[in-house]
Amino acid sequence: MTSGEGAGNRILGTLRSQDGKGVVTVQDRFDTDIDDLWSAITDPGRLARWLGQVEGDLRLGGEFRAHFSLASGWEGTGRVEACEPPRRLLLRTMQPGQTGEHFIEATLTADGGQTSLVWEERGMPVRLLAPYGAGIQAQVEDLGAYLAGRKGSDFGTRWSELHPDYEELAAGID
Repeated sequence: MTSGEGAGNRILGTLRSQDGKGVVTVQDRFDTDIDDLWSAITDPGRLARWLGQVEGDLRLGGEFRAHFSLASGWEGTGRVEACEPPRRLLLRTMQPGQTGEHFIEATLTADGGQTSLVWEERGMPVRLLAPYGAGIQAQVEDLGAYLAGRKGSDFGTRWSELHPDYEELAAGID
């Protein structure tokens, strides 16, 4: 099944802690080739259609500013720590008031005419694993809708649908 097809409450993510910080990993498969998916997650014009505004230098070592207005409302700055087109992107992000380092890593794998995406975010407080998990899945689903030519879901509504399942996943993680 590809992203967006009968999504319902299909949970795409896993949650864990590492070195006292939270890690959310969301995996999905898309009906597009690896170059198209890479472009959708790295081209500012395409990002603006499914996630939000990103401005700056998106090459290795480059710094950027982002406002994920179409999704979570997150706003902050970041740096491109690794960029291996079209397979791997690693971003370090910061927002006002945030302590510690937060990373977003996207790994793409081609499989015939489809591409698998592993989206991992790490560095958040363990107590926030459930809200992050629901939000990241909602964003990945919106990416799938965009790639399929559909409108993404209402972020708040989708987050509310997913959050209880992610709370169950987060129970007992220290």
